Amino acid sequence: MTAHRAALLDWLACAYGGREQRAAIAARVAGDGLLERVAWLGTAGHVLDFDDTYLPGIAHLSAPTAPAAIAVAAALDRTVGDALAAYAAGFEAMGRLSRAHRLYDGGWHPTAVCGAAAAAHVAARLLELDDERAGAAQRLALLQAGGLRAAFGSDGKSLQVGMAAAAGVQAARIAAGGASITADVIGGDSGFAAAFGARSDDDGRAAIDENWIKPWPCCLMSHSAIEAASIGREVLERPGRIEVTVHPVARRAAAYDDAADGLQAKFSIPYLVAHVVRHGEPQPASFEQVDPEVRSLARERVRLTTDDALREAEAVLALDGEVVARVEAARGSPERPMTADELRAKCRMLAGERLDGLLDDAGAPAQVLLDALV
Repeated sequence: MTAHRAALLDWLACAYGGREQRAAIAARVAGDGLLERVAWLGTAGHVLDFDDTYLPGIAHLSAPTAPAAIAVAAALDRTVGDALAAYAAGFEAMGRLSRAHRLYDGGWHPTAVCGAAAAAHVAARLLELDDERAGAAQRLALLQAGGLRAAFGSDGKSLQVGMAAAAGVQAARIAAGGASITADVIGGDSGFAAAFGARSDDDGRAAIDENWIKPWPCCLMSHSAIEAASIGREVLERPGRIEVTVHPVARRAAAYDDAADGLQAKFSIPYLVAHVVRHGEPQPASFEQVDPEVRSLARERVRLTTDDALREAEAVLALDGEVVARVEAARGSPERPMTADELRAKCRMLAGERLDGLLDDAGAPAQVLLDALV
């Protein structure tokens, strides 16, 4: 299985698992047209925070590209292979865009900010737009770029991703109708790069090679702390002060010290560490509500600090000053990728056997992918 195909399968499982969450239901009842369908799929695939993540751009590259690929390919009577090819192209385009701009530090949600342009790239390919029209689609989509980290821990996080995906598909359709958008939208003095903060020149590396497939349905930047707590659980169950040290980027991503509900708990490193100590590694059902005992343990015993000498995804756990465990790159990272069996187990946990073999026949109608999520 190619890496892009594995990532798409992972997203399909996450979307099926998230389809009955509150935000996904709200997106679905908004309408049944193509754009509403894209917004619903984009919300469903991201709402569990279980979908794959690209750390160099701090973005979920499948989140807006997969729904655009599946919904548009199905609407155009294209094949599974067509949908996968468009998805892979949009995935890589979004990787380049997300890592080329300083988005996270400015309070932006890179998945939503870059998602519209990435979805436009996907839709333009499926609509078979020429280079001029495809470029216009992506520039038009950049006019819709937005999404804030302030939405983390609420329905807004997944909804802004779904809406970005829909905006990208709409941009491609408008560009197909002949709209012309100046190139200054990207590189001009008042363009996207200036507004969102451009980084140094891109080195052209493939985003899929640095992609994470997540073993736990919560903020990626908490994963090394979760695994460290799992490694040291027996020690951490003893009385004492649990100290968690992470990189400042991880602290900004998982910003909640206390969790008032299940969505906030996904972005609270103290709560997640306490959950591992009390119950073991989290699963989707772990976030249906906040566990009072876990919340109390987090408040009373877990203290979070930062150290910019650590890797962005690294975590160190100590008990009363004595290091218990250190994890530089958690399971599911490019350094320690999921095996095919582990991915299969994740997919079956979320979707049973309904996704088995779904991507095997490239010539099958793309509608089968959409049907599998209903």
